[in-house]
Amino acid sequence: MSTDLLLRAPIALVPVLLFLAGLVQLDAYKLLRLRMVLALVAAGALAAGASYLVNNYAYGHFTGDFVAYSRYVSPWIEECLKAVLFVYLIRTRRVGLAVDAGIAGFAIGTGFALIENLYYIASRPEAALPVQVIRGFGTAIMHGGTTTVLAMISVTLYESRPNGGLQLLLPGFLAAVALHSGFNSLLGQPALATLATLVVLPLLIYLVFRHGERALRDWLDTDLDSNVQLLESINTGRFLDSNGGRYLQSLRARFRGEDLADMLCCLRLHGELALRAKGVLLLRESGMDEPPIDAETRDRLAELAQLERAVGKAGMLALRPLMMATGKDIWQLTLLGR
Repeated sequence: MSTDLLLRAPIALVPVLLFLAGLVQLDAYKLLRLRMVLALVAAGALAAGASYLVNNYAYGHFTGDFVAYSRYVSPWIEECLKAVLFVYLIRTRRVGLAVDAGIAGFAIGTGFALIENLYYIASRPEAALPVQVIRGFGTAIMHGGTTTVLAMISVTLYESRPNGGLQLLLPGFLAAVALHSGFNSLLGQPALATLATLVVLPLLIYLVFRHGERALRDWLDTDLDSNVQLLESINTGRFLDSNGGRYLQSLRARFRGEDLADMLCCLRLHGELALRAKGVLLLRESGMDEPPIDAETRDRLAELAQLERAVGKAGMLALRPLMMATGKDIWQLTLLGR
């Protein structure tokens, strides 16, 4: 590796790493651990390596020129590979809010951009340093920004339909491809492409990020009260006289008595664990040390999983109106298992 490459690479790579670090610091709730962020950067780098192989193969069978390929083909390939990583995060409930989804998306895009920029710098040693820096910085923000847009749109759609299919990723994916294609259309004018990217994407990410944190705060305030009221009504024996209790009793025609008993236990356990998870978030927001997850909490998580299996998919769907099972409500319990 030449000395020139060692000198040029940090100039193009460091700014985007600083932007990612800034996003992580903005997250008052510390929704993603540092090791997870670093793992996502590494995963994005692997996706970039895969895209190199796929793009080489696809370009070899493309009848047009490189400009057309970079505008209309490569954005689909590269955004698809980054989206695959986000599918894993959604399916495993690693993310559940616009805030942590945005950080995760930018981390994936950062890893992708680091490899792409290193390749560009190494393959174009004759390019002037300012051109390499401008293009490298613009590419890094673009890759991080498009994946962030995909992540934030997708997690918002999954919020109302937490068990929805992959089609819920399509709007965010198409938006990411459109932004990527627009950036590549300006590759002949790297300064303009970088300027447009810096004007649009960081501002958009910041605004959505702040909106996501306000939405999280509102959710904590309202949902905390709902959880407390639900548990109080169950523990005092007044639940069956409430609207929720009458709804549960209306399910007698569809479920056996023992199934309804399991559903009530499931509802109580979910409420208790939801309160514990919200307590973790509030401690993080205040900057206080959170206590480690104790054996009792882990036992309750295991018991809840066992009850969910016993109740079955039909029973859990019937419980959704009572459990307020949006994407955030399901995601919050993963905080206790990390």
